[in-house]
Amino acid sequence: MARSILRPNRGASTDALANGPARRRPWVVDLLLSLRPAQWTKNLILFAGLIFGERLLDLAAVKASVLGFLVFCVLSGVVYLVNDVRDVVADRLHPAKSRRPIAAGAISSSSALTAALVLVSAGLGVAWWLAPTFGLVATAYVSLLTIYSTALKHLVILDVLTIAGGFVLRAVGGAVVIGIAISQWLLVITLLGALFLALGKRRGEIATLVNGGAGHRPILTHYSIELLDQLITIVASATLLSYAFYTINPETVAKFGTDRLLLTLPFPLYGVFRYLYLIHKHDGGANPSETLISDRPILLCVALWTCAVAVIIYGPWR
Repeated sequence: MARSILRPNRGASTDALANGPARRRPWVVDLLLSLRPAQWTKNLILFAGLIFGERLLDLAAVKASVLGFLVFCVLSGVVYLVNDVRDVVADRLHPAKSRRPIAAGAISSSSALTAALVLVSAGLGVAWWLAPTFGLVATAYVSLLTIYSTALKHLVILDVLTIAGGFVLRAVGGAVVIGIAISQWLLVITLLGALFLALGKRRGEIATLVNGGAGHRPILTHYSIELLDQLITIVASATLLSYAFYTINPETVAKFGTDRLLLTLPFPLYGVFRYLYLIHKHDGGANPSETLISDRPILLCVALWTCAVAVIIYGPWR
């Protein structure tokens, strides 16, 4: 019975699938779900430039950052549409992904690609209107993640590096959309932090999917729990050390006029340790965005870290 739900009969048409449970929702709702709004938390990294660039109290910069965030939400949604169309057969074999609108037949592949074309045109149009450099970064992001969906996701190590590269482009976009210099520390910490989450995601997939998830995502056959644990340990250590060095770097101290940013180090420490705990003890990590939203300790940690950084950078003693 379960097999018949996750893997439709070969003779079943798209129209037949569209008459299933997924079609009880309006088409526009299914489209919105296919854009995966729960994943839009990844785009919050765009606001790093606003905060650390000391432009948080600049209304024009805030508006530009919000628009940039919305643009990347649209563009990341487009990437998910393309990815779901390409992986529709494999997704129908997955216990959770089989319920996605495209895999369930609620949205046809042609309709999804048409929507993707309209959305990417609108998103890139707004990006280039905001700033040519931001438009260039947005275009590079869509291009990189499209190549990932078609080819790089099947190449070991390059797959997780590409995912991390997507986060770096988000961070760069957040800086250029408000016209500030791109900090090398921002790039390094973003790259390492995103790589940590990407490796944790791969580990979570292997730990939770049947047969290590090889049937759904062939690239997982090139990884093992032991290898990923070693890589995660290396990257987690490098991430925390990079952040610690950033807070005490003479340029950072001179820029913000204080060395108090070091006081925020316990928050990244707790966040990384908590995430590792979830990976090892609760088979978490397969969906970092969901973990960020659903795990209250991590959510509270991120909120407190953000408040602490804001107070230190914009405090009255400045």
